[in-house]
Amino acid sequence: MGKFIRTLGFALMVAVACAPSGPYVWADDYIAAVEKEPHQGYLIAVGELIAVRVFGHEELSVRQRVREDGKISLGTVTAFVLYLIQLLGEQVRARLKDYVNAPVVTVTVAESRPLIIPVLGEVTRPGQYTLEKGSGVLEALASAGGLTDYAHRDRVFVLRRHSPLVRIRTTFSGLSQGQGRASALRLQPGDCVIVE
Repeated sequence: MGKFIRTLGFALMVAVACAPSGPYVWADDYIAAVEKEPHQGYLIAVGELIAVRVFGHEELSVRQRVREDGKISLGTVTAFVLYLIQLLGEQVRARLKDYVNAPVVTVTVAESRPLIIPVLGEVTRPGQYTLEKGSGVLEALASAGGLTDYAHRDRVFVLRRHSPLVRIRTTFSGLSQGQGRASALRLQPGDCVIVE
């Protein structure tokens, strides 16, 4: 009986270890859903220097770093940075309508923040890596020295910390051979790459 319980316990451990560790969406499905969203564009990150110019009202024009709470202040108006630069311009215009007649607002990124991505799990050198903006998962994996011999090549995940948290799954062969849309997935500030 003791041997049976040990064998059953070992079988359960293997089953749990090999099971996917939570809900996820495949990269192809995620990218298809994102492409249907009406707003796409440059994603603003915390710490980036944003230049907001209100035409004809220099007292409201600012150059300011995005605070840790995701906000910038324009005199008496505080705006949330919604991570999409187009949406920020629309939001600032809407908030200024109480103070300015027909505000004309331009928003630019004066200084971008480096893309720092943690790469964890079954990679040769787990750690945080500074990548160029627009880098994909393959570049992050290459920075970490590639996969270990114990890596499951079909379990490469990107954790995207938007609300809610999204686990985007892809495979190493899909990335390296350009299969499907996975190779088009661009990393964003706050992302984490995990290889199981």
